[in-house]
Amino acid sequence: MDTKKLIPIAAYAAWIGLTANAIRRRCIRGTLPGVKMGRDWFIPADTPYTDNRVKTGEYMDWRKKPAE
Repeated sequence: MDTKKLIPIAAYAAWIGLTANAIRRRCIRGTLPGVKMGRDWFIPADTPYTDNRVKTGEYMDWRKKPAE
C-alpha cells in the first residue's frame, strides 16, 4: 500500500459526511481498508463508501402480527 495515497480518517469522514469515530470503527471491524500508523488511522484516498443499510423496505413493520 502506497503511503502517498493515504489520507487521515478525519479527512475521509468529513468528505463522506460521517464522524471520524464511525470510520474508525469500520476500519477496526474490517469493513473499510484502514491502516494504523502509530496512534492514527489512515485510509486509501480512492476508497468508495458503501452504505450497507437495507433500503428496500423489506423489514418494514416486521414486529406487527399478520392479519388473520
